[in-house]
Amino acid sequence: MNRKEFDKLDIVEMKKPHACQTNRWQIIRMGMDIRIQCMNCKHIVTMTRRDFEKKMKKVLEKAESAE
Repeated sequence: MNRKEFDKLDIVEMKKPHACQTNRWQIIRMGMDIRIQCMNCKHIVTMTRRDFEKKMKKVLEKAESAE
């Protein structure tokens, strides 16, 4: 199975848009569950990693690495 690459603070696009008609989300927590925040209305959603991987369409912006 093809595994998608994403990391904390990346901006991702989901398959379905949010109720505020924006489809840009930032990953704010990663673990067994993944917490994402809408970039427009700041609504926060928590879902399992498995659900997130199914619902994520693509990574729009990678977070800058702090080196």
